[in-house]
Amino acid sequence: MPSRVRIAVDAMGGDLGPRVCVPGAVETLATLPDVELVLVGRPELIAAELARLPTYDRERISVRAASQVVEMSETPRQAIRGKKDSSMRVALDLVARGEVAACVSAGNTGALMASAHFVLGMIAGVERPAIIARIPAEGGHTYMLDVGANSEATAEQLRQFAVMGAVVAADLSARPKPRVGLLNIGSEDMKGDALVQAADELLIVSRLNYVGFVEGDDIFTGAVDVVVTDGFTGNVALKTMEGLARMIGGTLRSEFTSSPWRKLGALAASPALAGVKMTLDPRRYNGASMVGLAGVVIKSHGGADATAFGHALRVASVEARTGVPSQISAELKAQAA
Repeated sequence: MPSRVRIAVDAMGGDLGPRVCVPGAVETLATLPDVELVLVGRPELIAAELARLPTYDRERISVRAASQVVEMSETPRQAIRGKKDSSMRVALDLVARGEVAACVSAGNTGALMASAHFVLGMIAGVERPAIIARIPAEGGHTYMLDVGANSEATAEQLRQFAVMGAVVAADLSARPKPRVGLLNIGSEDMKGDALVQAADELLIVSRLNYVGFVEGDDIFTGAVDVVVTDGFTGNVALKTMEGLARMIGGTLRSEFTSSPWRKLGALAASPALAGVKMTLDPRRYNGASMVGLAGVVIKSHGGADATAFGHALRVASVEARTGVPSQISAELKAQAA
């Protein structure tokens, strides 16, 4: 049996803190037999949540005390300078010391990225870290980065994002040569500004399975596995998708409950609707990788429930087991050779 992977959980992060993080992590542990958890935070609050659970594997769970909490409204500077004993910082310190193989946090995104950069440092050859999100698409899902870490990026940084995205997609989706596309306003060679044109030239001569420019609708068609863009564009696109999904869900509920006849129709269509709901359930895609760091750090959505938080933990377990940072480092060296 392979050795167990230890993962630190920032139990105090997110909108609901230990009320979600603790049960979400512990319940998911039952499906991850090769994982141990280190729950980081205020011991009395963690113990209270553990006491609410009917049963759990005590052998694979430990608690590490942290006296402070990084609030969702705090700046990265405040988190780094004033919260050295926060649950977020202690969890990252465990990664830096090699006591755990990954960290999962639903806390303040800016503080997590800045703290992780400060504590763990960067992979050699990576100029800036990026956040990669998994998005539902036809026949599976698409990985997109950056979705918020960098409002601007150079052509070389976009090339680095492409390498990192390809490594993550290969590991999490078991695709040896994931197809990589560069987000643009058109697929034609002459489209786009000087930045994407320069990035395109770098990607054409790379060792990646680069398919060229892709448009926004290609994110969902299954025609590409990795979509590369800057953090400003990626974040706007991601938030637009989330808003559209909420609107469609609300419209369907409204239409199917507007009259007795439509309620009857909803009952008849319930198997199909249940399938659509499961496919598009954002909880199944929770867990954004902060790539480029010299350690595995996974960001869970701040408003995630226990189910969604569990999915973030699964992402962390895969990346920890496969050693994503080491793979990125090796691929960057191979690309430069």
